[in-house]
Formats: sequence, structure tokens, C-alpha cells
Amino acid sequence: MAPRTLAQLAHALAVAPDIPGAIAVLGEALVELDRGAHLALFRFDPRRNLLTDRLAPAAGGARPVPLEVAFDQLPSNVRLAVAAGAAFVDVVERAADFARLLGMPPVEAATLALRGLRFDGELAGVLAVVEPRKFFGGRTTEKFAPAVALFDLAWARLAERDARREAVQVLETVTQRIHGEYDRKLGELEARMAAAVNAAQVQGDPGDRARLVAVEREAARNEEEARRFRRRTEDLQRQLEAALGQTEQAHIELHRLGEELRDRERTVYLIDRVLSVDAGDPDPRRLAHELLTLVGEDMQAQRVSLMLRAPEPRMLYLAAARGVARDVREGHRVAVGQGVAGKVAATRQSLLVTDATQATQHPLLRDEYFTSGSFICFPLVYRDELVGVVNVANRNQQGIFTEGDLDRVRLLGLVIALVATQARLPERLLPLVGAAA
Repeated sequence: MAPRTLAQLAHALAVAPDIPGAIAVLGEALVELDRGAHLALFRFDPRRNLLTDRLAPAAGGARPVPLEVAFDQLPSNVRLAVAAGAAFVDVVERAADFARLLGMPPVEAATLALRGLRFDGELAGVLAVVEPRKFFGGRTTEKFAPAVALFDLAWARLAERDARREAVQVLETVTQRIHGEYDRKLGELEARMAAAVNAAQVQGDPGDRARLVAVEREAARNEEEARRFRRRTEDLQRQLEAALGQTEQAHIELHRLGEELRDRERTVYLIDRVLSVDAGDPDPRRLAHELLTLVGEDMQAQRVSLMLRAPEPRMLYLAAARGVARDVREGHRVAVGQGVAGKVAATRQSLLVTDATQATQHPLLRDEYFTSGSFICFPLVYRDELVGVVNVANRNQQGIFTEGDLDRVRLLGLVIALVATQARLPERLLPLVGAAA
């Protein structure tokens, strides 16, 4: 069975129902890289500073195993690196002892690497990988890093969902307890009021007058206590409503993170497709078409153009385009420093325009095919050499590009610049598109 691609791994993690399911998917990815390596996930309890609940992939699925290991037992430099997250850190001293302490399978001459998983700004989990030492080839954890980065996104999504579910359960429990206490207090007060009324009806002799006054005072005290309890109940109800509002905001944030995860999954899938096409040494036109498809589908844009370095000094030529005006021809030259694309090439800085009036000199504004009023222009740079420029416009449903899109185009720019340079696309494509002035 062929190893799964990053795009397939991203999809598998996205549909994982829970964290045990996600760690099982990640374990399969590790086995495909190194059958001798072992993986485990430990939840971190910041209040007790303990690593708990070891999750290890297994044939029957990942099942939590209770565990309590003090985080302070790890070397200080390892603790700091793990708390920061984002990368694996090797446990150099007493690696075998720590592996046994964490309940990892014994591997002779093995290395232990840990990586922190953060949630809501704090350390929430730790991934541990034990791999045999190798005399040849790179470390498994280095090859495993992209898969772990995808798992990190799934971890954030699932942890947010679990936190929201726990908050809802706590709120329901508190609400039921408050209503139960309210009903109990109300029943007691009603019983005491009924007793007071019965006592007030006893007026057989003058000696009962003092008792009637005492009953009236007791009734007044009961009524005041009922008012105070109602006020406390109303305060608690307002607090619950505020907490429910925060839960709703958390749900909205979870939805946003889910959308962001889907965007990143789409980006990974498209990049994987482009790299697969490039590996087959395709025709330059087909490769340029795939690069346009990568940008257009990832940015959900109907209009994309790719400009590459021309043989003339400080000139670019239009290498490929989709959705542009009919009079715009492939091979058309643009001088570096002129127009929006030329200025982006000169500065090598991405440009985001949310309102077309911000860039009135752009030629897109002079044709009827430019409809959204927003576009992005980003440079292609590889090893400090300008490769070209990409223009993206006309987002689907007349949407507006945002600052968040700039982070995505930086990744796209790196991939396109790398592929275009390795395939010598500027030189190979120019004779095929002509030499229009």
C-alpha cells in the first residue's frame, strides 16, 4: 500500500471524530515512515503540572491509559522547549529512563523526542516519539514534522470542541442545581407562610395577641428572605446568560477555526497536486496551467495571471492567465517598477487592495472583466532571485480579499517560485507564448 499523501492525511484528520481517532490516524502515518518507531500522546494538566492519560495507537484504536508523571521530572531545557511547542526536542540525557517512565515501548539504542501541543495559549498535551537510532538517512521526526503540523490543527479543533462541550455540561449542571435549590427554598417558604396564616387565625383569647404579632414578624422576615433569594437567583441567571454568551462566542470561534482548517487542507491538497505534476517533468504549458489552478482554487478567484522573468533586463512577461480581458495576450511585457505588478516585482512585497480606488494605475481597472474591486499581487522569489509575479482578482461571489489571505499567498509564492525555478519555467515557456511587445 502506497504511503498516504499530506492531502490524504489532512482529510483523514479532518474527519476524525475525536482526539483518540486523530492520534490513531497520526500513528498510521508514522508507521508508514518508520515501522520501528512508536508514538504516544499525553494530556497535560496545568493545575497539577502532570502528564496524564497516555494515548497510543493500537489495533483496536487509541485508548486512554491513566498515567501521572510530573512534568518537572523532565530536564529544564526540554521542559522549556516542549512548553513552547511547534517543534520536536530530543531528550538527550537518560532517554531510555524517560521512555520507560512515560510507558513507551522499549527500543534498543533509541532516541526520545517530545513536542508540545498548545491550546488557548497554554501547554495542553505532549507528543512523544521513540525511534531507533539510524546510521544512514535522516531522522524520522524530521520527516514526520509535516504530518504533526497537520495533527496540531486537528488537535486545536477537537480540543476547542471538547472544551465547549464541557462548558455546556457544567452550565447545565449549575442551572439544574440552582433551579433545584430555588424550588426547595420556595417550598419551605410556602410552608412557613401557610403555618403563619393558620396561626394568625387563632384568636380565641387575649393571650394570643402576642403570638399573632410574632407570627406577623415571622411572615415579614420570610417575605424579605424570599425577596433576597429571588435577587440572588436573578444574579445567578444573569451570570449563566453571560457564560452561555461566551460559549456561543466559543462556538463561533470554533466554526472559524474549522473554516481555516478546511482552507489549509485545500492548500495542502493543491500543493501536493502541483508537486506531483512537477515530478513528472510536464510540458511547460501544463505546469503553468497547474500553477494557475493552484492559486485560483486556493484563493477562490476567477481571474489569475502569472508573470515570469523575461530575458530582457528588468522586464516581466505574461506567461499564463485565466479570466483576463480578450486583448491581453500571453508574452506581453511589463517593466519592473511600472504599474502594480511592476512595483510589486521591484519591492518584492505582496500588495493587498480591498478597494480598487487604492490602485487606479492598475490595468485591471480598465476592462469589464475586473468585477470584485479587490485583488492581491504577490512576488515570486527564490533564493533572493526574482522569478515573477502573480495577480489574483475577482473572488467568487464578489468577495473581498483580507489580510489573512496574505499569509496563504506567501506559502503559495514559495511553492510556485520553487517549482518554476526547478523546472526552468521562465526560459522554457517563453518560446511557446510568443514574444509580443
